[in-house]
Amino acid sequence: MSASTIGTEKDKKVIFDYEHWEKQLAGIARSYQQAGPYPHIQLENFLEPWAAENALAEFPSVKDEGWIHYVHINEKKHGLNKLDLLPPFIQEVIKEMNSPEFVTYLSKLTGIPNLLPDDMLEGGGLHQSQRNGFLNVHADFTVHPHKRNWRRRVNILIYLNKDWKPEYNGDLELWDRNMKGVQQKIAPLFNRCVIFNTDEDSYHGVPDTILCPEDMTRKSIALYYFTEEEVKPTLRSTNYKSRPQDGAKSILIYLDKKLVAGYTRVKRALGINDAFVSKILNIFGGKKKK
Repeated sequence: MSASTIGTEKDKKVIFDYEHWEKQLAGIARSYQQAGPYPHIQLENFLEPWAAENALAEFPSVKDEGWIHYVHINEKKHGLNKLDLLPPFIQEVIKEMNSPEFVTYLSKLTGIPNLLPDDMLEGGGLHQSQRNGFLNVHADFTVHPHKRNWRRRVNILIYLNKDWKPEYNGDLELWDRNMKGVQQKIAPLFNRCVIFNTDEDSYHGVPDTILCPEDMTRKSIALYYFTEEEVKPTLRSTNYKSRPQDGAKSILIYLDKKLVAGYTRVKRALGINDAFVSKILNIFGGKKKK
């Protein structure tokens, strides 16, 4: 594999260095596939330094056009998944991560053949959380909302947070399959990438309230990969789970999960997307368009 490049023939720059990562593939794949509580890996300096810097420099504000505001009992975060509204260079990064060359590499790393990228960026794209944001522990939806035979298999999260301190919280937590305790915490540090399997009980989240300064946000590029199945896979919406320490809050987490499941069924039946629903909620919530 060659390095992925952007620019003119005279001044090519590498976004993702395939030669570098190919040399490490055997060890990375072994670590990934043997990891607990489910297959995952944490990779440092994932994009080439200049590419990570450019992506951060272009990262749009939550107030910019197109952001979907996911605000309910189980989460408080913001997403931007409309490709033509993404900044030009971030589009290039996402196109690279969805390219046949990268997806082939990802299949070798995970041991999952025939992975497919999601060019619709359903639920993915850019994620951003402000101070007091959170995402309760959950297992992801199992089937692509608009492609019934596409089973969700792998998540990639590329973090773009400089000077992120432990006291800000914001760690990605990986929980055991019985939701008895957190098995690993991963800080969302700049140019760190986390890759993990998504199945019916790969529980993860950012459940502790983010306490970064008001002028900072927790930023990431989120990409999801699927396999096309001959037999329609089991359909299930995002499965939020309460932690042992959540106490009475567990009831609200459960009820909100049921509401999200109902919304997901409507979304699939009518072919609507999160951006449309976000606009409706903003209207009813009295929010002005920004």
